[in-house]
Amino acid sequence: MFSNVREQWFSNIRGDVLAGLVVGLALIPEAIAFSIIAGVDPKVGLYASFCIAVVISFVGGRPAMISAATGAMALLMVTLVKEHGLEYLLAATILTGILQILAGYLKLAKLMRFVSKSVVIGFVNALAILIFMAQLPELVHVTWHVYALVGLGLALIYLFPLLPKIGKILPSPLVCIIAVTLIAISFGIDIRTVGDMGALPDTLPVFLLPDIPLNLETLTIILPYSVALAAVGLLESMMTATIIDEMTDTPSDKFQECKGQGIANIASGFMGGMAGCAMIGQSMINVKSGGLTRLSTFSAGVFLLILVVFISDWLKVIPMAALVAVMIMVSISTFEWKSLTNFKANPKSSNVVMIATVIVVVATHNLALGVLTGVLLSALFLANKLENDIHVESYFENSARVYDLKGQIFFSSSEKFMSSFNFQEPVPQVIIDLTYSHIWDVTSVAMLDSVVSKFQRNGVNVTVRGLNEASSIMIDKYGTHAKI
Repeated sequence: MFSNVREQWFSNIRGDVLAGLVVGLALIPEAIAFSIIAGVDPKVGLYASFCIAVVISFVGGRPAMISAATGAMALLMVTLVKEHGLEYLLAATILTGILQILAGYLKLAKLMRFVSKSVVIGFVNALAILIFMAQLPELVHVTWHVYALVGLGLALIYLFPLLPKIGKILPSPLVCIIAVTLIAISFGIDIRTVGDMGALPDTLPVFLLPDIPLNLETLTIILPYSVALAAVGLLESMMTATIIDEMTDTPSDKFQECKGQGIANIASGFMGGMAGCAMIGQSMINVKSGGLTRLSTFSAGVFLLILVVFISDWLKVIPMAALVAVMIMVSISTFEWKSLTNFKANPKSSNVVMIATVIVVVATHNLALGVLTGVLLSALFLANKLENDIHVESYFENSARVYDLKGQIFFSSSEKFMSSFNFQEPVPQVIIDLTYSHIWDVTSVAMLDSVVSKFQRNGVNVTVRGLNEASSIMIDKYGTHAKI
């Protein structure tokens, strides 16, 4: 037990603490921005980010993954906040957490098996584009100083790790933030800072109960929002966990992560915060900065609170240009560049799924819609491929006409299966050989029944042979003709 605790918490202390500091700094402008999107006070997003990050570090299923207030979740809250106010948002956040815990116990994370690699790549590329687009407002209608500082920041991020010894000790994003801040202050450069994003809280979060009537009407108001928030939150968290799994070559407990997200959101709701989920951008910053264990996630939450509550005067002077440079690095690192080089080699269907996922996510800013689009297209392309893989060979065996079927017979391919038979041929016997095929559903069984019936009405004796065990069970259960 103690060895497991050490591995998950204290095996990389220096790297985790420094990575947590970088993430804590990068979380602040994002949390403020997401609060503005949702139409609530900046402290709501900041308190949420602190609560969720700290709680998930203990109860999550994916070490080193960062969870906090996110843009995808904020977009879903806008109408609720506008029409009913903050208290209803807090209640919806708590209900979101309860639904996510239920999803964890029901093991709904298994549904991730239906998400193909093409959808994951499309999801990642779309997020990279969204992360970059989110930085554009900081780069429009600004003086040349901003571009110079962003360029300097990117140079530090990519060149500092090349320095011997010291380049490996300090995370380059942290060096970028400190160096750009010092330069801006030293030269008195008048550019946008973190302090310009909005008012920072000056007190610690406190436990509170949402001030709303506990009745059926309230439930009908918040339930639709909570369901949407729970679904999007889990989807983004599961996708992010899968990506971090691949990056770190380590496994994660998706079922526990679902429960952990739920517990974290319940804590956030009771502490005056909004619902959140895993953040791929911040998780990438964490891993790239050397974060490996739960301590990095915990540190990010603690540093965030310390920075905004206790040393906000220092925090306010950090130029947004420094954080923009860090986020541009994240978008570059997040984008799956191999998907471009492998574009010609990949099947057209995979490319279409990836591009469609990217377009829908970027156009709607709704990750769930993008992934759903990708999953549906993947299913359609798979069904079409399996349908086209159906082959029928027809030959005589003594006086009997043999129809030798090869491929998967299901609702989509059943029509092609039906058209393979010549019901008018004057033969005494027909043999349907299914040795190299498989019957998947009730539609296929009904179609086979129909084929047998048509032949029998024409006075032809029909034999079905070569059924595997699973197909036999399907036919025995749902079929009506004689089986062999």
